[in-house]
Amino acid sequence: MSTGIVYAPALAHEKIGHPECNARISHILPFLEKAGVLADLVNVAAVPATAVQLEQVHNKALVNHVQRVSHSGGGLLDYGDTYATAESYELARLAAGAGMTAVDAIMRGEIQNAFALVRPPGHHAEQDRVSGFCLFNNVAVAARYAQREHGVQRVLIVDFDVHHGNGTQDIFYRDDSVLFVSVHLFVPRLFYPGTGSKREMGFAGGQGYTLNVPLMPYVGDAGYGRIFQELIRPKAAAFQPDIILVSAGFDAHWRDPLAMAGLSLTGYAQMGQALAQLADELCDGRILFILEGGYEIDVLSHGILNLFYTLLGQDNIIDPYGPMPQEEPDISSLLDELKQSHLIY
Repeated sequence: MSTGIVYAPALAHEKIGHPECNARISHILPFLEKAGVLADLVNVAAVPATAVQLEQVHNKALVNHVQRVSHSGGGLLDYGDTYATAESYELARLAAGAGMTAVDAIMRGEIQNAFALVRPPGHHAEQDRVSGFCLFNNVAVAARYAQREHGVQRVLIVDFDVHHGNGTQDIFYRDDSVLFVSVHLFVPRLFYPGTGSKREMGFAGGQGYTLNVPLMPYVGDAGYGRIFQELIRPKAAAFQPDIILVSAGFDAHWRDPLAMAGLSLTGYAQMGQALAQLADELCDGRILFILEGGYEIDVLSHGILNLFYTLLGQDNIIDPYGPMPQEEPDISSLLDELKQSHLIY
């Protein structure tokens, strides 16, 4: 089986001085080619999501708002720093559609797994609100598409971006067919978006199908490794997903300028390996990674490369920066509390 790459860099979605810029991934294909992996990947061409497909997870007013601002020449979409250019509506539709075309290829057996290198990112976009640089929720669109077009019953979404996936949580909070797991930095009133506490576990029929792992600053490789082995693995095994989707943000690296987390590139690679192994065990290897954040360009490039090594079945890990310089805190009490509240034994 083979690994797919979907590439939609949104070069015209660009605001001068903004951290979410096209420089993040505009260079990545030559980088992968120099590393010797690009030739081993199957190119999957992205097809834009339609307004109807976007409205499976967003309300019509949000879709119309993005279209209106973009087609009027661009501008801010919210009261923060989520922006649109004249081309952003079409480019955001393409980013959302990239996940759908990758799902098609995976579910048809044309590839086993894939990585969608897309922007703008998506996991902060809620049902009725853009936020956090995100216009449309790419991973949520892919999940609903898998269910509606391929008969998928259960989708596991794992979000390891350093920021909480508030949009994805909002969309699936009442839904027991999607298990949403978010591992993120949580510093109330100080760190964006401020949601994702351990008490947020789903509502009504979705109760228990949201697992938030809110971390203190500078949790590093050991802590993240324990989270995957002690929380995510047993929770996923009990859920038995048909496909795994991953919101892959590389801004939890200790060098990233927008956060204060402690992962290394080695820790990121080990997370990717753990998720790929989980997919092999639970759903015949069907796993799709979709890019979210990551704002230190060299770290992002190496993180993407290491993840492709994993998807291709290679053991290579390239980590020019090593572990974070400070000591990592113990998260045993948090893990114990989450195991108890989510009945993980």
